[in-house]
Amino acid sequence: MGEFLALSSALCFGVTHFVNGLLSRRVDGMTVALHAQLGGTLLALVLAPSPADGSASLADYGWGALSGVGTGVGVAFLYRAMSQGAMSVVVPVSDVGAVALPVLVGVTLLGEHPSAPVWVGIAAVLPALWLVSQTTSGTARNCHAAPPDGVPSALVASMGIGLQFLAMAQVDSDSGLWPVVLSRVVSVMVIAGALASYGARWTMPRGAWATAVAAGMVGTAAIVLYLEATAHQLMAVATVLSSLYPAVPVVLALLLLAERLNRRQTLGLVCAALAVALIALD
Repeated sequence: MGEFLALSSALCFGVTHFVNGLLSRRVDGMTVALHAQLGGTLLALVLAPSPADGSASLADYGWGALSGVGTGVGVAFLYRAMSQGAMSVVVPVSDVGAVALPVLVGVTLLGEHPSAPVWVGIAAVLPALWLVSQTTSGTARNCHAAPPDGVPSALVASMGIGLQFLAMAQVDSDSGLWPVVLSRVVSVMVIAGALASYGARWTMPRGAWATAVAAGMVGTAAIVLYLEATAHQLMAVATVLSSLYPAVPVVLALLLLAERLNRRQTLGLVCAALAVALIALD
């Protein structure tokens, strides 16, 4: 069950970042991030008053707020990076910290002990992400022409996404969704501060706004699924599986944009499938 929830989370994250990544080519990435998180906050507010909602402690709210800081930094700088550079470059860079930080903390500080096959699967994830993100030679030339600040922004996003995963995993699964609501609210505040500091526009065209809001709702579904996954699986394993989301834009581009997979991307998808199978053996 934990593996299924984490992979569902990866699917939702992938869809969110694919859609908002496309929007960020037409609208400032931080503006897209702000409205996406507003949409995600709205969905969280709708879902939170469920009759089955649990009782959150002060610690749960604290972790939720910290996760919101990570989310705000992560999506603001990820979409900013997407507006500056090639998606095939900045997305895998943003995923490195998302994988590494929670896994390292889980193993070194929280006493998690993945089995040997799981370690092999975890080790296979990063090369899988790199291979899946390799583009054809034409796109590769565009990557070299990307602005130099694309990758630094993606590295900042990497730390934010890692913090998002790490902090949300500490929220008790029986605490309900109010910590998620707080996380979304804090993320909006963080992005608004970043938006103001960079002097970007606050508004979007109506059509792009509706798309960003809808994609942000999918992002909230992703974090809820991840929270549930950590209740059924080690944080390190749930994080690695959820962090397979860079494969999703490749598949969507194949199906919706008539793009073709090259040999490296095909090998990367096979490697990702092997990683999932090994991690599921835990």
